[in-house]
Amino acid sequence: MINSFLDYVEIRTKITSTFTFLMSAALLLYRKQKIDWKLSLLFFAAMFLFDLTTTAINNYIDSKDNGQTLPFKRKTALTLIYILLGLSILLGLLLARLTDPVVLISGGICFLCGILYTYGPVPISRQPLGEIMSGTFYGILIPFILFYINMPEGTYLTFGLDFNSVSFTFQVVPILSLLVFSVTPFCTTANIMLANNICDLEKDTEVKRYTLPYYIGRKALGLYAFAYYLTYGATIIMVIFKILSPLCLLSLLTIFAVQKNINKFKKKQEKSTTFILSIKNFIIIMGTNTSLIFISALIP
Repeated sequence: MINSFLDYVEIRTKITSTFTFLMSAALLLYRKQKIDWKLSLLFFAAMFLFDLTTTAINNYIDSKDNGQTLPFKRKTALTLIYILLGLSILLGLLLARLTDPVVLISGGICFLCGILYTYGPVPISRQPLGEIMSGTFYGILIPFILFYINMPEGTYLTFGLDFNSVSFTFQVVPILSLLVFSVTPFCTTANIMLANNICDLEKDTEVKRYTLPYYIGRKALGLYAFAYYLTYGATIIMVIFKILSPLCLLSLLTIFAVQKNINKFKKKQEKSTTFILSIKNFIIIMGTNTSLIFISALIP
């Protein structure tokens, strides 16, 4: 039963949200920012449960459209989706109640897009937007929400609400720093989606799922490689502007292993053999960066 559930929610793919959370927490520690663990762990629980929910919805819909086999009867599978969704919404609302409307709005956008990814008249998964959406919500919004609930009020933005108007005031430099930091989780996460879509191109086209590789063809392989290179450029920029410690430049050495995997994937794009290379590159890049930021935080 447990193994079937873990297979249903594809627990192995949850490294994307988990690593992004850990990397963001590491930066907070490096910046000597006091972490509100109650809020942070509440956010992690809501985030993780919703990550499980979106995967379950995706598999449930695919089992209907593509004949994919589910590890449970359809009624049980649907019930599990409702339970996971309900728990994640409850935790998300509790987090919003303990913080402010910015967290409610950010979380609401995540929930809406996560559900619309595979559900609705025109699912996001059937459009050339999957890579951008997954990169944005895993790579940008997870760090933003974690930073927002732990940093001093007004660090990134201020929110105003009265009977006549609603206003947001953004702090440009902190937002730019956040975006540069998000390049690494954004690109490595988007590349998992891109690799998946490249490998499934023919199969997806048959069921009228027109993903990004359908529109850009062989250029998708060039984009795949370029996205990894961007992560190294972002690391250099962050060290130059003292967002990260110079120690983090050691992560540049991972380019050799990553490039080897890029070359293998360019030669052969197959779900059963080479798709795993995108997962390996994610772990190499995100794992190394996260570890080095944590180590930097320990150095006086």
